[in-house]
Amino acid sequence: MKMHTRLAASALIAVGLASGNAQAQDPWPSRPITYVAAFPPGSNTDTLGRIIAQRLSERLKVPVVVDNKAGATGMVGSAYVAKAPPDGYTILGASIASHAITPAVHPTTQYDPVKSFEPITIIGMNANVLVVPAKSPYKSVADIISAAKASPGTLAFASSGIGTTQHLSGELFQKMAGIKMIHVPYAKTPALQDVIAGQVPMMFEGPTVFSHIQSGAVRAIAVTSAKRLAALPNVPTMAEAGVPGYEIQAWQAIWVPAGVPKPIVNRLYTEIAAILKEPGTLARLEQMGVTPSGMTPEAFAAFQKSEVEKWGQLIKSAGIRAD
Repeated sequence: MKMHTRLAASALIAVGLASGNAQAQDPWPSRPITYVAAFPPGSNTDTLGRIIAQRLSERLKVPVVVDNKAGATGMVGSAYVAKAPPDGYTILGASIASHAITPAVHPTTQYDPVKSFEPITIIGMNANVLVVPAKSPYKSVADIISAAKASPGTLAFASSGIGTTQHLSGELFQKMAGIKMIHVPYAKTPALQDVIAGQVPMMFEGPTVFSHIQSGAVRAIAVTSAKRLAALPNVPTMAEAGVPGYEIQAWQAIWVPAGVPKPIVNRLYTEIAAILKEPGTLARLEQMGVTPSGMTPEAFAAFQKSEVEKWGQLIKSAGIRAD
């Protein structure tokens, strides 16, 4: 009996040692990482994800593969990552839409934007630009406000969908300027094309509009940031243009599922923060009109919570809901 007990104990010790050795030989990361981009190819989320993934792969010495899981304003990809194993091999690239705005518009969202994830960092921030067709009679924000007050509820603005930053830029404009406009959300076709064609009087659009401003297809009226953009130095901010206190900054960020060990969270942050300081990355982001952030996980967590509260209040007061 004693011999049997000693053999059993020896076997358990051997198994423990083997397990310990396996763990020692299998540090994170030891296999490919999936970078889920919650928006379609060509979007800011996707483009930034590919910039980060390429350099992260080189720094971590494992493949980092971008997997687009787009749909429902980022909710599809976000829900997928929320349910992924918390082992550091699935990370999420998403935005203000999926993690501060959409959950308030869609109460049945299949994830909690804060509790379902561990924040890594904000990649960067970008402003929207209020644009009108090249032949529009509106030359300033004051012109638009005057027209909206003269005929309440008739002037329209387009967006890429309900609950997007383009949509909420317009809602905040209405609220702060004391005007009433019509929101025209687009789901499958690009809203900007109809603005260029003059079918919709205006819209707030992100960095993708820069080339159209430069070509003369649209006229830039104002930017939604607190300061003027380096890429559009002659375009005033909304505050400068007559709406004091107005500011909206869209942001792109990275998360992992809740429960990922802190050492992995810290390693991801350290590597990505370093990538965001590299000259090549800075040049790419500048071309996109994105201001790099590199916010720490702790600062990002606090910032995100404040954003969820801010946009939740605006959405509730404006009566915005998904149809």
